[in-house]
Amino acid sequence: MVNSNYNKGIQSANILLTLRLVGIQNQSLEKQLTQQIQEDMKSRESKISSGELALVILALGACKNLDETFIRDAHLVSKLGEKFKAEIENMETHNDNPLTNYYQLSLALLALCLSNGNYSITNVIRYFAPENKNYYFDGQFSVDTGAMAVLALTCVKRSIEKEKIEADIKDLNKTNVYITSLVNKTLSAENDGLFGNIYSTGISMQALYVSSNYYELNGTCQETLHTVLHSISQGAFHLPIAAAQILPALMGKTYLDVNKDCSSACSPVKFNISTDEPVSATPTISPSNISVNYSVHIDEVFNSTKVTVRKGSVFLDVMKAAQKQNKAAFRFTMEDSPWGPYITSVQGITANNSDRTYWQLLSNGEPLSQGAGSYVVKNGEYLEVRWSKY
Repeated sequence: MVNSNYNKGIQSANILLTLRLVGIQNQSLEKQLTQQIQEDMKSRESKISSGELALVILALGACKNLDETFIRDAHLVSKLGEKFKAEIENMETHNDNPLTNYYQLSLALLALCLSNGNYSITNVIRYFAPENKNYYFDGQFSVDTGAMAVLALTCVKRSIEKEKIEADIKDLNKTNVYITSLVNKTLSAENDGLFGNIYSTGISMQALYVSSNYYELNGTCQETLHTVLHSISQGAFHLPIAAAQILPALMGKTYLDVNKDCSSACSPVKFNISTDEPVSATPTISPSNISVNYSVHIDEVFNSTKVTVRKGSVFLDVMKAAQKQNKAAFRFTMEDSPWGPYITSVQGITANNSDRTYWQLLSNGEPLSQGAGSYVVKNGEYLEVRWSKY
């Protein structure tokens, strides 16, 4: 995270939030990240999504620091309240579909709750019912989405109990029922110590920390810790955002700790942080080529080809090679995201949150947990980009 060259604008918020939560004190880096976030906020304020704005508020407000002045002067919390309201209104008029997705909706509720923002839990609680379709992708429970909802609803629950927000006993009971159900769904998704996949495990650990049955999970927690540490040694968290999402859980922190005074709540962590460029853990790549099969699947139409790429190439390299072969059949567009390149369109067909559509990446028929810029392809593999709905 410290040495990354990929922290840009609001994408830096994940990094800043984690550094502050776990107590890594690096004033020059914090100043740099804060400046990037604030400049990005000013330059593209109208285009920022509810989830992005929520993350900015959490990062700038973490651990009671001077950046709270910017949050107040820029009216960020009230602006988030407006974006949250727009999400709910879109759901009311578009078949329960938010403007973004339920992960961002939950993140927005969490930030509003922690920042004493304006929202009515009586009016919005029904949208967080565990059976809501927005928790599911291709019929499977989205673990990280459910986990973020647990954090948000736990904050709401605590606020109700402390009488910080107006709610009746029915709202409190519903909140408790929803939290319990979402936690159980998260636990049901556990496999070999992971909850969902390696990248959804960090936020799931946070959700389990704040749940009432956390201390009954010691055996599972030990298996999770072993799996995560092994994955770290294998380079699974080489992307800064991936590192930022797993580190708070490893340090026993959650996003609900944002309002704590970190300097007095615990001593700063003494990490031995090198300012040298990190040495890549990627093994030496042989110059030999490999052959992979690639197809684009849109409804009932398949376009397939076989391409040759260098050994060690990633999914994105295969897409670029196919596009060179046949631009009409394999053309695509992408945009940068904290998780690397994100495929936005193929053959001119663009993914759309309102329509709940996206481009799914698969290998040998199985969905990938890594993105196009991270997944290293293998010789003879069958790769697919599929037009999908969630």
